[in-house]
Amino acid sequence: MNRRSRARPGPHIAAVVMVVAAASAFGCGAGERSTPDLVWGIHGTKPGWLHKPRVAAFDDRDELYLADLTDRIQVFSRDGRYIRGWRTPDFNVDGPSGLTIDRLGRLLVADTHFYRVLVYSQAGEILFQIGDGVQGTTPGRFGYPTDVVIDRAGNFYVSEYGENDRIQVFSPEGEWLRQWGGHGYEPGEFLRPRALAMDENEQLYVADSCNHRIQVFDTEGKLLRLWGSRGAEPGQMSYPYDLAIGPDRMLYVCEYGNHRVQKFTLDGRPMGTWGHSGRGPGELNNPWALAVDSGGEVSVIDSNNHRVQRFRM
Repeated sequence: MNRRSRARPGPHIAAVVMVVAAASAFGCGAGERSTPDLVWGIHGTKPGWLHKPRVAAFDDRDELYLADLTDRIQVFSRDGRYIRGWRTPDFNVDGPSGLTIDRLGRLLVADTHFYRVLVYSQAGEILFQIGDGVQGTTPGRFGYPTDVVIDRAGNFYVSEYGENDRIQVFSPEGEWLRQWGGHGYEPGEFLRPRALAMDENEQLYVADSCNHRIQVFDTEGKLLRLWGSRGAEPGQMSYPYDLAIGPDRMLYVCEYGNHRVQKFTLDGRPMGTWGHSGRGPGELNNPWALAVDSGGEVSVIDSNNHRVQRFRM
Protein backbone atom coordinates (compact mmCIF):
# COMPACT_ATOMS: atom_id res chain seq x y z
CA MET A 1 0.00 0.00 0.00
CA ASN A 2 1.32 3.47 -0.90
CA ARG A 3 2.16 5.35 2.30
CA ARG A 4 0.63 8.83 2.60
CA SER A 5 -0.74 11.10 5.24
CA ARG A 6 -4.38 10.56 6.24
CA ALA A 7 -5.33 14.19 5.69
CA ARG A 8 -5.74 15.04 2.02
CA PRO A 9 -3.43 17.99 1.37
CA GLY A 10 -4.40 20.94 -0.76
CA PRO A 11 -3.40 21.04 -4.40
CA HIS A 12 -0.14 22.88 -3.76
CA ILE A 13 1.31 20.49 -1.19
CA ALA A 14 2.74 17.04 -1.91
CA ALA A 15 2.17 14.39 0.75
CA VAL A 16 5.40 13.75 2.63
CA VAL A 17 6.10 10.73 4.81
CA MET A 18 9.26 10.55 6.89
CA VAL A 19 10.40 6.96 7.24
CA VAL A 20 12.36 6.24 10.41
CA ALA A 21 11.93 2.52 11.09
CA ALA A 22 13.69 -0.30 9.29
CA ALA A 23 10.97 -1.50 6.97
CA SER A 24 12.82 -3.65 4.46
CA ALA A 25 14.85 -6.81 4.85
CA PHE A 26 16.69 -6.30 1.57
CA GLY A 27 20.34 -5.40 2.09
CA CYS A 28 22.22 -2.77 0.09
CA GLY A 29 25.71 -3.98 0.83
CA ALA A 30 27.94 -3.80 3.86
CA GLY A 31 26.91 -1.04 6.24
CA GLU A 32 24.20 0.45 4.00
CA ARG A 33 20.58 1.00 4.98
CA SER A 34 17.64 -0.22 2.93
CA THR A 35 15.20 2.19 4.57
CA PRO A 36 14.46 5.42 2.65
CA ASP A 37 15.00 8.77 4.32
CA LEU A 38 11.83 10.15 2.77
CA VAL A 39 8.79 8.91 0.84
CA TRP A 40 6.38 11.37 -0.76
CA GLY A 41 3.67 11.56 -3.38
CA ILE A 42 -0.09 11.34 -3.91
CA HIS A 43 -1.58 9.57 -6.91
CA GLY A 44 -3.65 11.95 -8.98
CA THR A 45 -3.69 14.67 -11.59
CA LYS A 46 -4.06 17.79 -9.45
CA PRO A 47 -1.11 20.19 -9.17
CA GLY A 48 1.52 18.60 -6.95
CA TRP A 49 0.11 15.08 -7.37
CA LEU A 50 1.71 12.36 -9.48
CA HIS A 51 0.33 10.04 -12.14
CA LYS A 52 2.99 7.48 -13.06
CA PRO A 53 5.99 9.83 -12.99
CA ARG A 54 8.71 8.65 -15.35
CA VAL A 55 11.58 11.14 -15.59
CA ALA A 56 13.36 13.50 -13.21
CA ALA A 57 16.25 15.93 -12.86
CA PHE A 58 17.66 18.24 -10.18
CA ASP A 59 18.75 21.80 -10.90
CA ASP A 60 21.59 23.62 -9.12
CA ARG A 61 19.21 24.67 -6.32
CA ASP A 62 18.20 21.06 -5.71
CA GLU A 63 14.73 21.64 -7.10
CA LEU A 64 13.38 18.43 -8.60
CA TYR A 65 11.73 18.51 -12.03
CA LEU A 66 9.34 15.62 -12.75
CA ALA A 67 7.31 14.63 -15.81
CA ASP A 68 4.45 12.14 -15.70
CA LEU A 69 1.91 10.56 -18.02
CA THR A 70 -0.25 13.68 -18.03
CA ASP A 71 2.42 15.56 -20.05
CA ARG A 72 3.01 17.83 -17.07
CA ILE A 73 6.37 19.07 -15.94
CA GLN A 74 6.19 19.80 -12.23
CA VAL A 75 8.84 21.30 -9.98
CA PHE A 76 9.22 20.32 -6.33
CA SER A 77 11.55 21.14 -3.50
CA ARG A 78 14.00 18.43 -2.57
CA ASP A 79 11.57 17.38 0.18
CA GLY A 80 8.52 17.15 -2.08
CA ARG A 81 6.87 20.57 -1.73
CA TYR A 82 5.15 21.60 -4.96
CA ILE A 83 6.56 24.84 -6.42
CA ARG A 84 5.28 25.27 -9.97
CA GLY A 85 4.35 23.35 -13.10
CA TRP A 86 3.27 23.50 -16.74
CA ARG A 87 2.22 21.24 -19.59
CA THR A 88 4.14 20.43 -22.73
CA PRO A 89 2.54 21.97 -25.84
CA ASP A 90 0.81 18.79 -27.01
CA PHE A 91 -0.80 15.92 -25.12
CA ASN A 92 0.03 12.23 -25.51
CA VAL A 93 -0.80 9.41 -23.12
CA ASP A 94 2.86 8.47 -22.63
CA GLY A 95 4.46 11.87 -21.93
CA PRO A 96 8.16 12.83 -22.13
CA SER A 97 10.83 10.16 -21.60
CA GLY A 98 13.83 12.28 -20.62
CA LEU A 99 14.65 15.40 -18.58
CA THR A 100 18.04 17.07 -18.13
CA ILE A 101 19.07 20.35 -16.52
CA ASP A 102 22.11 21.39 -18.54
CA ARG A 103 25.06 23.45 -17.30
CA LEU A 104 23.45 26.59 -18.77
CA GLY A 105 20.42 26.09 -16.51
CA ARG A 106 18.05 25.07 -19.30
CA LEU A 107 15.61 22.17 -19.06
CA LEU A 108 16.06 19.70 -21.94
CA VAL A 109 13.00 17.53 -22.59
CA ALA A 110 12.90 14.45 -24.82
CA ASP A 111 9.32 14.85 -26.07
CA THR A 112 9.23 11.26 -27.20
CA HIS A 113 5.95 10.79 -29.02
CA PHE A 114 6.15 14.15 -30.76
CA TYR A 115 9.59 13.30 -32.21
CA ARG A 116 11.46 16.32 -30.91
CA VAL A 117 13.58 17.80 -28.14
CA LEU A 118 12.18 20.85 -26.33
CA VAL A 119 14.52 23.34 -24.65
CA TYR A 120 12.88 25.29 -21.82
CA SER A 121 13.86 27.92 -19.34
CA GLN A 122 13.40 26.79 -15.75
CA ALA A 123 10.25 28.92 -15.61
CA GLY A 124 8.66 26.86 -18.38
CA GLU A 125 9.25 29.12 -21.40
CA ILE A 126 10.12 27.25 -24.60
CA LEU A 127 13.40 28.59 -25.99
CA PHE A 128 13.65 26.39 -29.09
CA GLN A 129 13.25 22.82 -30.27
CA ILE A 130 15.39 20.27 -32.08
CA GLY A 131 13.63 18.18 -34.72
CA ASP A 132 10.68 19.15 -36.86
CA GLY A 133 8.18 16.93 -35.05
CA VAL A 134 7.94 14.48 -37.96
CA GLN A 135 8.90 10.87 -37.27
CA GLY A 136 11.69 9.60 -39.50
CA THR A 137 14.96 7.74 -39.88
CA THR A 138 16.94 10.32 -41.87
CA PRO A 139 19.61 12.40 -40.11
CA GLY A 140 18.01 15.10 -37.97
CA ARG A 141 14.66 13.35 -37.58
CA PHE A 142 13.74 11.12 -34.67
CA GLY A 143 12.06 7.82 -34.09
CA TYR A 144 11.30 8.06 -30.36
CA PRO A 145 13.81 10.33 -28.57
CA THR A 146 14.43 9.24 -25.00
CA ASP A 147 17.06 11.54 -23.47
CA VAL A 148 19.39 14.45 -24.20
CA VAL A 149 22.61 15.87 -22.69
CA ILE A 150 25.13 18.50 -23.80
CA ASP A 151 28.93 18.61 -23.90
CA ARG A 152 31.22 21.52 -22.97
CA ALA A 153 30.87 23.00 -26.46
CA GLY A 154 27.09 23.02 -26.11
CA ASN A 155 26.43 20.20 -28.61
CA PHE A 156 23.32 18.10 -27.95
CA TYR A 157 23.46 14.27 -27.75
CA VAL A 158 20.06 12.63 -28.22
CA SER A 159 19.25 8.94 -27.75
CA GLU A 160 16.32 7.38 -29.60
CA TYR A 161 14.68 4.02 -30.21
CA GLY A 162 12.31 2.57 -32.78
CA GLU A 163 13.73 1.84 -36.20
CA ASN A 164 16.75 3.98 -35.38
CA ASP A 165 18.24 2.87 -32.02
CA ARG A 166 21.00 5.43 -32.27
CA ILE A 167 22.65 8.52 -30.84
CA GLN A 168 22.40 11.74 -32.85
CA VAL A 169 24.53 14.83 -32.21
CA PHE A 170 23.41 18.40 -32.92
CA SER A 171 25.19 21.75 -32.74
CA PRO A 172 24.25 24.35 -30.10
CA GLU A 173 21.97 25.85 -32.77
CA GLY A 174 20.26 22.51 -33.40
CA GLU A 175 22.00 21.60 -36.68
CA TRP A 176 22.66 17.89 -37.26
CA LEU A 177 26.34 16.89 -36.92
CA ARG A 178 26.73 13.10 -36.75
CA GLN A 179 25.25 9.85 -35.45
CA TRP A 180 26.23 6.35 -34.40
CA GLY A 181 24.72 3.08 -33.23
CA GLY A 182 22.03 1.05 -34.91
CA HIS A 183 19.61 -1.69 -33.96
CA GLY A 184 21.37 -4.81 -32.63
CA TYR A 185 23.15 -6.76 -29.93
CA GLU A 186 26.78 -6.18 -30.85
CA PRO A 187 29.05 -3.73 -29.01
CA GLY A 188 28.22 -0.23 -30.18
CA GLU A 189 24.68 -1.20 -31.22
CA PHE A 190 21.53 -0.57 -29.17
CA LEU A 191 18.18 -2.03 -28.25
CA ARG A 192 16.13 0.87 -26.90
CA PRO A 193 18.75 3.23 -25.49
CA ARG A 194 16.81 4.82 -22.65
CA ALA A 195 19.01 7.36 -20.89
CA LEU A 196 22.26 9.31 -21.10
CA ALA A 197 24.82 10.82 -18.73
CA MET A 198 28.07 12.62 -19.50
CA ASP A 199 31.00 12.74 -17.08
CA GLU A 200 33.61 15.44 -16.55
CA ASN A 201 35.84 13.84 -19.20
CA GLU A 202 33.02 14.03 -21.76
CA GLN A 203 32.48 10.30 -21.81
CA LEU A 204 28.88 9.45 -22.68
CA TYR A 205 27.15 6.71 -20.64
CA VAL A 206 24.18 5.04 -22.34
CA ALA A 207 21.57 2.86 -20.61
CA ASP A 208 21.13 0.26 -23.37
CA SER A 209 17.96 -1.00 -21.75
CA CYS A 210 16.87 -4.04 -23.77
CA ASN A 211 20.47 -5.25 -24.03
CA HIS A 212 20.62 -4.98 -20.20
CA ARG A 213 23.94 -3.17 -20.20
CA ILE A 214 25.75 0.16 -20.00
CA GLN A 215 27.84 1.35 -22.95
CA VAL A 216 30.32 4.22 -22.74
CA PHE A 217 31.48 6.30 -25.74
CA ASP A 218 33.59 9.31 -26.52
CA THR A 219 31.95 12.28 -28.18
CA GLU A 220 32.74 10.94 -31.67
CA GLY A 221 30.97 7.65 -31.00
CA LYS A 222 33.99 5.45 -30.30
CA LEU A 223 33.07 2.68 -27.87
CA LEU A 224 35.27 2.87 -24.77
CA ARG A 225 33.81 0.15 -22.55
CA LEU A 226 30.64 -1.72 -21.69
CA TRP A 227 29.34 -3.93 -18.94
CA GLY A 228 26.24 -5.79 -17.87
CA SER A 229 24.12 -8.80 -18.78
CA ARG A 230 20.56 -9.77 -17.97
CA GLY A 231 20.04 -11.00 -14.42
CA ALA A 232 19.52 -9.99 -10.81
CA GLU A 233 23.01 -10.56 -9.38
CA PRO A 234 25.30 -7.63 -8.55
CA GLY A 235 26.63 -6.23 -11.80
CA GLN A 236 23.79 -7.73 -13.82
CA MET A 237 20.76 -5.69 -14.86
CA SER A 238 17.16 -6.01 -15.98
CA TYR A 239 16.02 -3.13 -18.19
CA PRO A 240 18.19 -0.25 -16.98
CA TYR A 241 15.91 2.71 -17.67
CA ASP A 242 17.86 5.61 -16.20
CA LEU A 243 21.28 6.55 -14.92
CA ALA A 244 22.99 9.50 -13.26
CA ILE A 245 26.47 10.38 -12.08
CA GLY A 246 26.54 11.54 -8.46
CA PRO A 247 28.86 14.06 -6.80
CA ASP A 248 30.81 11.04 -5.52
CA ARG A 249 31.64 10.19 -9.18
CA MET A 250 29.61 7.00 -8.95
CA LEU A 251 27.09 5.87 -11.55
CA TYR A 252 23.58 5.18 -10.25
CA VAL A 253 21.38 2.97 -12.45
CA CYS A 254 17.62 2.56 -12.12
CA GLU A 255 16.48 -0.95 -13.10
CA TYR A 256 12.87 -1.18 -14.24
CA GLY A 257 12.88 -4.99 -14.30
CA ASN A 258 14.72 -5.64 -11.03
CA HIS A 259 12.81 -2.93 -9.10
CA ARG A 260 16.03 -1.51 -7.70
CA VAL A 261 18.83 1.04 -7.98
CA GLN A 262 22.35 -0.22 -8.52
CA LYS A 263 25.55 1.73 -7.85
CA PHE A 264 28.69 1.34 -9.98
CA THR A 265 32.11 2.88 -10.27
CA LEU A 266 32.55 4.67 -13.59
CA ASP A 267 34.45 1.67 -14.95
CA GLY A 268 31.58 -0.69 -14.14
CA ARG A 269 32.43 -2.26 -10.79
CA PRO A 270 29.20 -2.92 -8.78
CA MET A 271 29.16 -1.22 -5.36
CA GLY A 272 25.70 -2.06 -4.00
CA THR A 273 21.97 -2.18 -4.66
CA TRP A 274 18.91 -0.59 -3.06
CA GLY A 275 15.29 -1.65 -3.20
CA HIS A 276 13.20 -4.61 -4.33
CA SER A 277 9.70 -5.28 -5.59
CA GLY A 278 6.77 -4.10 -3.51
CA ARG A 279 4.72 -1.17 -2.23
CA GLY A 280 6.19 -0.50 1.20
CA PRO A 281 8.98 1.94 2.07
CA GLY A 282 12.20 0.75 0.48
CA GLU A 283 10.23 -1.23 -2.10
CA LEU A 284 9.76 -0.22 -5.74
CA ASN A 285 7.23 -0.97 -8.46
CA ASN A 286 8.83 -0.70 -11.92
CA PRO A 287 10.83 2.49 -11.26
CA TRP A 288 11.57 4.48 -14.41
CA ALA A 289 14.05 7.10 -13.27
CA LEU A 290 16.24 8.64 -10.61
CA ALA A 291 18.05 11.89 -9.86
CA VAL A 292 20.96 12.59 -7.50
CA ASP A 293 21.05 15.86 -5.57
CA SER A 294 24.07 17.97 -4.62
CA GLY A 295 24.39 16.16 -1.31
CA GLY A 296 24.62 12.76 -2.98
CA GLU A 297 21.16 11.51 -2.00
CA VAL A 298 19.20 9.60 -4.62
CA SER A 299 15.54 10.34 -5.39
CA VAL A 300 14.14 7.34 -7.24
CA ILE A 301 10.96 7.77 -9.25
CA ASP A 302 8.83 4.87 -8.03
CA SER A 303 6.59 5.05 -11.08
CA ASN A 304 3.88 2.46 -10.55
CA ASN A 305 3.63 3.44 -6.88
CA HIS A 306 3.14 7.08 -7.99
CA ARG A 307 5.72 8.45 -5.57
CA VAL A 308 9.34 9.42 -4.90
CA GLN A 309 11.67 7.73 -2.42
CA ARG A 310 14.90 9.34 -1.25
CA PHE A 311 17.87 7.45 0.14
CA ARG A 312 21.65 7.39 0.32
CA MET A 313 23.83 4.51 -0.90
